[in-house]
Amino acid sequence: MEVILLERIDRLGQMGEVVNVKPGFARNFLFPQKKALRANKENRAYYESKKVELEAVNLKRKGEAEVVAKKMDGLKLIIVRSAGEGGQLYGSVSARDIAHSLKEQGVTVEATQVLLNAPVKVLGTFKTPVRLHPEVKVDVEFTIARSMEEGNLKIAEAAQLLERAEDAEKLMGDEAPAEAAEDNAEA
Repeated sequence: MEVILLERIDRLGQMGEVVNVKPGFARNFLFPQKKALRANKENRAYYESKKVELEAVNLKRKGEAEVVAKKMDGLKLIIVRSAGEGGQLYGSVSARDIAHSLKEQGVTVEATQVLLNAPVKVLGTFKTPVRLHPEVKVDVEFTIARSMEEGNLKIAEAAQLLERAEDAEKLMGDEAPAEAAEDNAEA
């Protein structure tokens, strides 16, 4: 079935493109969410008449998404769950849980916008992308811990490890020219 896309869709196409999709995908996803129109003569004429308006709405949404992305930049979530001795969670953390934690931080997103491949079932620190707009994605870091104190401690430890790695990288960068000078002096 041929459809006209009303917005950019990953792995499918850009706004205004006529693409061929399976009928079920069009009926069950694209049409109900107003992301596409059937590619017939009337709808092509309708799209051409509304093209400027649709592009303006898309740019406005993209701008709003970029503002939210800046607000989310550097945001670290702590999700508290009960777990066994080995760090295995008794339940799991899903995209819905991450969306709920973001809402508590003042950022409203739908669970479908959180691109978590599979539920997380262990304690630790993880990253997942959040799609705020088809053209705007932001990575969110979240820590799963038994308590808020443990979560804050893990975030502090991760920051220290990152700082040590950066210091080691600087030292390696400073030593490399010195070693090259020694090698040249020996030759």
